[in-house]
Amino acid sequence: MHRPVPRPVALAAFASLVLPAALAAQAPTFTMAQLKGYPFPTELAAAATGARVAWAFDEQGRRNVWVAEGPRFAARQLTRHAADDGQELTGVSVSADGKWVVYVRGGEHSGNWDDHVPVDPTSSPGGQKLQLWVAPFDGSAAPRVVADGGDEPALSPDGQRVAFVKDRAVWVAPLDGAQPARRWIATRGEPSDPRWSPDGRRLAFVSGRGDHAFVGVWSGDSTPVRWLAPSTSRDGSPRWSPDGARLAFVRRPGSGGAPDSLLVARHQPWGIWTADVTRCLASPTADEGCPAARLWQAPATLRGSPPSTHGGTNLHWTKAGRIAFASYQDGWPHLYSVPEAGGEATLLTPGNYMIEHVSMSPDGRALLASANTGPDARDIDRRHVLHVPVDRAAARVLTPGTGLEWMPVVTGDGAHVVYVSATPQRPPLPTAMPLRDGAPAGAPTLLAQDRIPADFPASRLVTPTQVVYDAPDGVKVHAQLFTPTTPAPAGGRRPAVVFVHGGPPRQMLLGWHYGDYYANTYAVNQYLASRGFVVLSVNYRLGIGYGYEFHRPSGTGAQGAGEYQDVEAAARWLRTRPDVDPARIGIWGGSYGGFLTAMALARHSDLFAAGVDVHGVHDWTQERARGMLDRSRFETPPDAMRALEVAWQSSPVASLAGWRSPVLLIHGDDDRNVRFNQTVDLARRLAAAGVRYEELVIPDDTHHFMRHANSVRVNSAVADFLERMLMPGRAAGRTATRER
Repeated sequence: MHRPVPRPVALAAFASLVLPAALAAQAPTFTMAQLKGYPFPTELAAAATGARVAWAFDEQGRRNVWVAEGPRFAARQLTRHAADDGQELTGVSVSADGKWVVYVRGGEHSGNWDDHVPVDPTSSPGGQKLQLWVAPFDGSAAPRVVADGGDEPALSPDGQRVAFVKDRAVWVAPLDGAQPARRWIATRGEPSDPRWSPDGRRLAFVSGRGDHAFVGVWSGDSTPVRWLAPSTSRDGSPRWSPDGARLAFVRRPGSGGAPDSLLVARHQPWGIWTADVTRCLASPTADEGCPAARLWQAPATLRGSPPSTHGGTNLHWTKAGRIAFASYQDGWPHLYSVPEAGGEATLLTPGNYMIEHVSMSPDGRALLASANTGPDARDIDRRHVLHVPVDRAAARVLTPGTGLEWMPVVTGDGAHVVYVSATPQRPPLPTAMPLRDGAPAGAPTLLAQDRIPADFPASRLVTPTQVVYDAPDGVKVHAQLFTPTTPAPAGGRRPAVVFVHGGPPRQMLLGWHYGDYYANTYAVNQYLASRGFVVLSVNYRLGIGYGYEFHRPSGTGAQGAGEYQDVEAAARWLRTRPDVDPARIGIWGGSYGGFLTAMALARHSDLFAAGVDVHGVHDWTQERARGMLDRSRFETPPDAMRALEVAWQSSPVASLAGWRSPVLLIHGDDDRNVRFNQTVDLARRLAAAGVRYEELVIPDDTHHFMRHANSVRVNSAVADFLERMLMPGRAAGRTATRER
């Protein structure tokens, strides 16, 4: 890129940023490229028998499947995708017999729209494809493509076939490649979530029909699909009983009816239903749906609405005669179970903590989950693995300590629990621990530890400390404080940065994060600390981990932006510290964190001297108006105009008159979570207002910066801008951005 030419703008906001000469030119202890060299594991899966596991590894943008087998668990690379081309790996699964591994390559499955559309951040003329792949676990043959466009793979119980979704139909292919893939189910609607019956003779799936959805059962080419109690509801999450005779599913109301208020929260009903599929299929009347009965109904309270944490309802039909699920009904996302014949639900995980990453043990009598609980009070800001019996409240923390652990699965032989673990310094790695009777039976073993590069600066990373401060309305706000270990400057005061995460239903932790996006932001915060910044990573309200009222407060987001007070309070808390220069506090964040960064600069340029806004939302009225127009009807919500007014006042652009501090805007223009025009619009407004801004646009990359090279470039730009703005005496390595 050409070197940008600054525009003449008012620079009064920079007057307080001049540093003494003694602070000039401090060399970093490590580079951003070194710090970003860590591998990141995802998609951990285990075979239903034996001790074979597989996961996806992202090594500097080269995403591949790795495998290991107990009891030694020697890690081995199974696939050889060698380019940093932005093609994610999802749907990693191991066949029940452990012979095959399937995975999906491509797409952007964390997107809010176009999530199955191919991604090509390399801007290659030929583009990229979404592909379903299969590889023998033992590496005896090269991986091969099962289907272009195949997604949502489901392996058959006998390990011979894979069902998948393609072109609005369900397809099936043999894993050995003896025959081509064949289209099995091509009914109306958008199919998803295929699920084999335990004997492999039937296939359940969801058929999305826009404002409603059915659960259907395929039982042969010559037999019509049978729909489970078809209604105007939205049905989903089909789960077979262990004997394959029945199905459980989640039922929610279909969309429609009189528009609800946009400013007042409403309970969203949901319940668990079951159907006797075997009896239904034996019925001679093929055109009738299968009858179903409601097994359990969530309380008609706000807390009783469907949980929006990881895994949603987490429905499991266990082998203990109970159906397990997740609910927020007592104020925390907990696990419950109900007898399969009906009755009262039993709370399995009582306490003030949340569960995520739920899986079922091979014997079907216990659930494994990650949770922010343990013997240390600071565990509320960590994750540990829980073992949860499905019939009683006897949850056990398997991995206490100062580390973090998540995504647990039990090997098919029941002998090991495999999970991902990390510490504040060591990045995430798959880990195996012997298990006996639901308790640890030996020391954990790190898998693929040698994949951490030799120059990764683990020993030079700081340990963030837990901070709890009061918001103006008295709400307790948790944060993590990164304190530099470099010598303090003359006068003892350092620049500081507030970090605000996206989501917003996320929780930043006291160590490496389980999400790749937030592992990346954790790395940036560590880098900023290495450069001499005091960094405060804020878990503002709307985030998870602290109960329903913190997660779902009123008057927030487009309904009042009340969560911003937590961010403002963070800056005021930093100003009280003797090691922080109150005139040199910056802010950065992405997505919802970009929104809050823009809010901070627009409302309190007196507190925040500079900021980096990565793909943020800046005008809530665009989303409100789009939502109302998408209804395609004359009738609008009763408070539509008031909601638009509140949304405008809750937007950074409404406070643009107070925006004086410089900002760097960063956005990928194939963003599928926050529309690129949010940044285009803000840039035009800042230019008209004479506010200094720089911009870094990444063509063809998404919200998650799928290419490693782009991620390093973005991270470097964040750090470079904050150094130039808050440490102007330092000779920072400038990252190419366009100054306006």
